[in-house]
Amino acid sequence: MILARSKCISLYKIYFVLGCFFLSGICFADDKPGRSITNKNLAVIVNDADPLSKEVAEYYRKKRLIPEENIIRVSFAYSNETMTVKTFNRVYKKVKKLTNKNIQAYVLTWTLPFRVKCMSITSAFALGFDEAYCAEGCKVTRGMPYYGINKEFSFKDYNVLPTMMLAGNTRLSIFNLIDRGVVSDYSRPKAKVYLLNTSSNDRTVRSVYFPNIERMFSKLSDVKVVNQDYLENKKDIMFYFTGMAKVKALDTNQFSPGAVADHLTSAGGMLFNTKQMSVLSWIDAGVTASYGTVEEPCNFLGKFPNPGVVMSNYLNGDALIEAYWKSVQMPGQGLFVGEPLASPYNGCSIQLNANGNFEFINKKPMNYVLRESANCH
Repeated sequence: MILARSKCISLYKIYFVLGCFFLSGICFADDKPGRSITNKNLAVIVNDADPLSKEVAEYYRKKRLIPEENIIRVSFAYSNETMTVKTFNRVYKKVKKLTNKNIQAYVLTWTLPFRVKCMSITSAFALGFDEAYCAEGCKVTRGMPYYGINKEFSFKDYNVLPTMMLAGNTRLSIFNLIDRGVVSDYSRPKAKVYLLNTSSNDRTVRSVYFPNIERMFSKLSDVKVVNQDYLENKKDIMFYFTGMAKVKALDTNQFSPGAVADHLTSAGGMLFNTKQMSVLSWIDAGVTASYGTVEEPCNFLGKFPNPGVVMSNYLNGDALIEAYWKSVQMPGQGLFVGEPLASPYNGCSIQLNANGNFEFINKKPMNYVLRESANCH
């Protein structure tokens, strides 16, 4: 599949108004008291017909101390890549019936199926199946009103329950993914960020964001904009955003627990049987979350994660599922894979200084054991 060059960049004008930096796509508000999605309000959806799904769900429940009442059990065939709309509607109806009022997000504990007709399965569960979130050819789809907001709010106010898949090529890969997410909590490393301008011009449209991201995040992280197709032998990577059909040398790099990485291409969300690289390759390499599309999106910026939005929300203490979902303006065709509760910067808060750069808000350490009030880097 080949990305067609779209004219979407003209839709992203460069201007500043009401605290919103639209070149990097970030609307910042410093009134965020803490992350809103936790193990208490995350529902785990398990396919009882799939032995591995049951095993993953139980492992995750124990690792994340998920309340038993948050486990939702359904049953459907799991041998196909695509779930029919009829089957999805049956399953979704039961899920909604069993979803407690306090639930803010879902996690799916299977790898197949990963799409529902023209939607990714994560977006179908988050939004309900609706072809307004799909497109044939180079067309925009229905968008999300909360895109780019850097503040706490309830996704339920928008009738959305963000959804992520605990998926992998093997049982061990999925369990390692879960472990990385758990280990990442409160780790607060100095974020190493790599933004790649590659030789695949049609897939490097996110480069319009890079100069502002490099400037705005310089006080929070080590940001490098590099002109090459892939990274090799790098350590402690927290963010890696690129655009290629296939990304080489993944196994030579070391990723920090909680790391986010994705490659803008047509079929990254097609987990199997594709000529392009699946997002599962990122998971196998040690990344904690990735994103890819399950249908040809063309290279509309709004159909892929905005790196600046992911970074600002993640560094501001959001759980991974929140930070990632806020970063995609049109997520209907996009698949979110990863450990949703990973939160390396839990308890951190950031603000814009007078120069328009992000900086951590210093807090007096109060509890050295829990680290809940420890200063961020």
